[in-house]
Amino acid sequence: MTDQLIKICGLSTEETIDAAVEAGATHIGLVHFEKSPRHVSIEDAARLRTRVPKSVKVVLLTVNMEPKPTAEALQEIQPDVLQLHGQEKPAWISMIRENSDLEIWKALGVKDRAALERASQYKDCAHRLLYDAAGGALPGGNGLALDWRLLLNHRHVLPWGLAGGLNAANVADAIRYTGAPLVDASSGVESEPGVKDITRIKAFCEAARAARAKAA
Repeated sequence: MTDQLIKICGLSTEETIDAAVEAGATHIGLVHFEKSPRHVSIEDAARLRTRVPKSVKVVLLTVNMEPKPTAEALQEIQPDVLQLHGQEKPAWISMIRENSDLEIWKALGVKDRAALERASQYKDCAHRLLYDAAGGALPGGNGLALDWRLLLNHRHVLPWGLAGGLNAANVADAIRYTGAPLVDASSGVESEPGVKDITRIKAFCEAARAARAKAA
């Protein structure tokens, strides 16, 4: 049986990082994007990163960052995964991959099957694709749900994950319907934008793990 991968994104306090780890999250996400209510500075991200045990992977989320600040952020924070959530091109992603040992995820807003097909351009430069809802005010974390029907019978060219409006109430259906090997929650485990709720984090992780066990 393959373990369910669970990412809790947009964490910004030691308390919520501890809660996500204790609840069984396999990945925790730190957002370095000033327009996001979940933004953390490089200094804070580096401090929070030290809180995470080696058994849990740290994902740094950036949006359309230039090469120099990206390199500086990676040097200071030392994440396990770099999640690119903007309009980053394959050539730029390839350059990062060639010059680091990082696992690289490319997030994509998906509104139709054509968007899914375009994801194939990243198959030689990213390690994982993260399918998110399209059309929000921010690149992610809008609480909008992706239409899971788009993923039916889709031939994935890379390992992948599912984001977009996931919460404890719907994540089991999402896993059962799409078979998502990784599920990613942000706004769905918050009491208000940018404020993570420990009870919701725990409930989300429990529901995701139970759904995977049931599907096995």
